[in-house]
Amino acid sequence: MAAPRSRAAGAEQPQVAGRRGGAAGRALEPPGEPGPANAAAGQKGRSAGERRRESARRGTGGPEEISRTASLATEEDASRNCEMYLPAYCHPAAMEISLDSEEDMYRDAEEIEREKILLGCKTSSSEYKPSVAPEMDIMEYCRKEWRGNTPVAKRMRKGYEAVAQKFASIRRVRGDNYCALRATLFQALSQATQLPTWLQSEDFTKLPENLLSKYDWIKQWQLKQKLGRKMGEISDEIKEYLMLLRKKWKYISEIKGPIEKQEACDKLFKNEEEEYSLYEALKFLMLNTAIELYNDDKNGRRVPVFSWLLFARDTSSNPCQLMHNHLNQIGHSGGLEQVEMFLLAYALQYTIQVYRLYKYGTDEFITLYPNDPEEDWPVVTLITEDDRHYNIPVRMCQETKL
Repeated sequence: MAAPRSRAAGAEQPQVAGRRGGAAGRALEPPGEPGPANAAAGQKGRSAGERRRESARRGTGGPEEISRTASLATEEDASRNCEMYLPAYCHPAAMEISLDSEEDMYRDAEEIEREKILLGCKTSSSEYKPSVAPEMDIMEYCRKEWRGNTPVAKRMRKGYEAVAQKFASIRRVRGDNYCALRATLFQALSQATQLPTWLQSEDFTKLPENLLSKYDWIKQWQLKQKLGRKMGEISDEIKEYLMLLRKKWKYISEIKGPIEKQEACDKLFKNEEEEYSLYEALKFLMLNTAIELYNDDKNGRRVPVFSWLLFARDTSSNPCQLMHNHLNQIGHSGGLEQVEMFLLAYALQYTIQVYRLYKYGTDEFITLYPNDPEEDWPVVTLITEDDRHYNIPVRMCQETKL
């Protein structure tokens, strides 16, 4: 497997100027290095949604982080004691309350939950806003989002034009730090025709019990809004999540009509409790895959290159740190970093094909996770403008395998 290509030094970064009719603007500054004067001026005249989107773009490391960490692989002792670090993206921005449904797509889960408390109204599953918006024409969406004449706006339009050659529509995904999991799972279920082999295994629902019997630190797994559980309780709850994942996947895969299948997916992603339970199941499958890769490497077996990069980071030199500093943060204070997209693909045994719009005109415009996929792995397709937030392209000819 070839190592992921890194962003060239000095490469132009995505700009927010030009979006939604913005005039002349500036390049998006690296996280942690904003120009005070420019930042203050740039905030004037922007909507709350635009400010949140820019904040999201600065939240996590981009693809260059992967190449930077590669050199650490031979220097770190991955078997050292589990030590918890606070990633740079774990500093949530101040909350701005808005009931606008469009801006709601770009708000994190904590902000949404705090608004519910302040408003004093608990939303039931039937009232829960869909986390995947109805489809709209992809070029209409592009014209709405990128109206300016900056180089980045022009590049984004070119990128959307290229995507529109294969996909007619786009569905926006709620940006609450689960968007990568949400977009991937939604696409996988939408095109599912059978239950994956790994979901059919009799030992599938025994994963929590088996792993907890070997690794006591897993009892610190952080469930959504449910901290401080005992080991047995965590095991039972995660088992329920895994069972729900298998049940929903089986049910949707057995629906023959495409319209009925899509309606079933839409209904599932309007059910808050079930939806977030499925994300906990995916996160636990990612942890299980990471443990397997880590042990294989320690035992001298061949592992994909991304596994070296995954455990070369200071914040995830072993599975315990990966759980504490990354997997536990997904959906709370951070989303998936690019190297973790590889891990998600391996956990699901799916190829994740991503149109990276800001990379239009380069050989990284269409990126595969993993970049040497198994031939029999199904393919799901996502769109990103910045490697942080993901949307879903829809309406194309049947394409399930490369």
